[in-house]
Amino acid sequence: MSAKKIAAVIPTLNGGPVSHCCLEMLSNQLLQPDFVLVVDSGSTDGTDVAAQDAGFDLLRISKHEFDHGGTRQMAAARLNGFDVLVYLTQDAVLADANALKQLVTAFADPKVGTAYGRQLPRPEADPIEAHARIFNYPPQSNIRTLDDKTTLGIKAAFTSNSFAAYRTEALMAVGGFPEKLILGEDMVVAARMLQAGWSVAYVAEAQVYHSHGYTIAQEFKRYFDIGVMHQDQAWILREFGKPEGEGGRFVRSELAYLKKQAPFLLPAAFLRTMAKYAGYKLGQHALSLPLSLRRKLSMHRSYWKEYR
Repeated sequence: MSAKKIAAVIPTLNGGPVSHCCLEMLSNQLLQPDFVLVVDSGSTDGTDVAAQDAGFDLLRISKHEFDHGGTRQMAAARLNGFDVLVYLTQDAVLADANALKQLVTAFADPKVGTAYGRQLPRPEADPIEAHARIFNYPPQSNIRTLDDKTTLGIKAAFTSNSFAAYRTEALMAVGGFPEKLILGEDMVVAARMLQAGWSVAYVAEAQVYHSHGYTIAQEFKRYFDIGVMHQDQAWILREFGKPEGEGGRFVRSELAYLKKQAPFLLPAAFLRTMAKYAGYKLGQHALSLPLSLRRKLSMHRSYWKEYR
């Protein structure tokens, strides 16, 4: 991988102290990217200045220009001379100095189109928050192909845009990141790559601290948005299967984990499960709802500006 040209991309907006940690840990990697592009969409807390102080290239866009997939694709188009593109979110803090090296090592396999790392719960995470990371990011690495959909279903196309790398050739071959998605542009790319014969690598040795302490209301909103994406990209469900089976497995795992670690949180976990399910189902029928209500129910309200 030493012969590969690597660029890193970090979209930012008022990232606060955690974004400073993200930038610092990227600067401390033993394998340094050849280029780092920070795309800032209107920070007012100094996040953009911190990126410049770290010596990274800064691209400023307006807040209304930001689009989950479109902004990432814009960055990719600017970096078409690089072999591997690494994407980080501003709240993802690389766990050690070898994280980036471990991640891009996956591309030694010429069939790997994208690779993503293991997300660890942030130090202040409660057991519910921690379990979500333990469940979705196990300690064993794996490489998945389209054939794995028969046993893994939609999990075969699982990935995360918080710490992921893409072979530029493969990314462009499947059309790049899709624009105007409410979220899930990473899954769309991974699914397209699998269909095109590429592999998806999960690299458990490449670790990053990244988790969210969502309230029950925020869980509802996030899963509302997931429902919107799955309805918009219904081909993924047709190709890989519906997520209900994976959701049931998650709930059973969470209950077993909390019984041992924090039984007092079981009622809260039940309420969260109900909120997620209701949000997801409602999101699948979002287009039948009034636009004003869609905005209220969504975590990513700016998405609905296209429907004015």
